[in-house]
Amino acid sequence: MELGSVDGLFWLLISLVVLTILQRFLHREIQAFFLILTRNSKLTQVLFATIFIPGVFLHESSHYLMAKLLQVPTGRYSLLPQVQRDGRLRLGYVEIASGGYVRDALIGIAPLISGCLFIALAAVYWIDLRPLWNYIQTADWDQLPGVLRGTTELPYFWLWFYLMFTISSMMMPSASDRHAWLPVILLGFGLIFLAVLAGAGDWMVEHFAPAINGFLNSLALIFGLSALIHIFLLVPFYLLHKIMTKVTRVDVG
Repeated sequence: MELGSVDGLFWLLISLVVLTILQRFLHREIQAFFLILTRNSKLTQVLFATIFIPGVFLHESSHYLMAKLLQVPTGRYSLLPQVQRDGRLRLGYVEIASGGYVRDALIGIAPLISGCLFIALAAVYWIDLRPLWNYIQTADWDQLPGVLRGTTELPYFWLWFYLMFTISSMMMPSASDRHAWLPVILLGFGLIFLAVLAGAGDWMVEHFAPAINGFLNSLALIFGLSALIHIFLLVPFYLLHKIMTKVTRVDVG
């Protein structure tokens, strides 16, 4: 198997790790900014949760709709933030009964599926980042500022940018969303191993590997775009945090 046939997995893992790290840093900086500004932890939680309402709504609605599609019973549904016993802030939840490993895994991954679809549609159709991506790929840096300026001047660009930020920041599955993933992943690897033992390994590489690699590269591109959005917002929030700390002589860890 050539290295190029599996590069999608490499870029997917890199972009996923980078996005996860940036997400945590940005969330911390936003909360630190609001806490220094308001000196009120409850108000800080409300302001933080308000920013991410679109992302939380899509996250919890994706769980709910997938559960309904798979005929798994659901209970209460909430978008109100709640502080957990361990001190973490839960921005929303939907109560869903267990439907077995496979259905639980599908319900758990639903926000990631809907989030990636939204970001892809927004990037391609609503704010059309394709020209910008073409200039980046060809390394035409002289034309890039003008293309970037033209992109930001598109109608409703900043609205779509905000929605892409909140949704990409909230689409990652939580620990409870991932509880059924391991058995399903092990089952998948087991089936692949049996297929290889049966002599279908070369056939799978020839017919499935290119499509799977292309899919993984597409996911990596979506996560990479989400990471760039987080970097764009992390810098000003980090600077605001430091400026306010210097002015007020108050800082939070």
